Amino acid sequence: RMNDAAADLCPLCNRLLAEPSNKHHLIPLSKGGKGTTTLLMHKICHDKIHTVLTEMELKRWYHTVERLQAHPEIARFIHWVQKKEPQFYDRSARKKK
Repeated sequence: RMNDAAADLCPLCNRLLAEPSNKHHLIPLSKGGKGTTTLLMHKICHDKIHTVLTEMELKRWYHTVERLQAHPEIARFIHWVQKKEPQFYDRSARKKK
């Protein structure tokens, strides 16, 4: 276990990490992201990224946490989800484009 407290926080919403959580590839696997950086984050945060952005948008521009957080729709989602318990998950969060 790392001593770094930041390792226990979701990189997108900065809430404590809790299940359900999964790994996000900063560059999608389908766009050549094999072997690139992955971040462990809440499943709801990960789902939101993939609901809002295409894999090509993720590869071309939104391949850093800072750029993801700056996207207007994701910023609104972060503002909303930060008020929720770390374990919060809403199955309706993932809708196809």
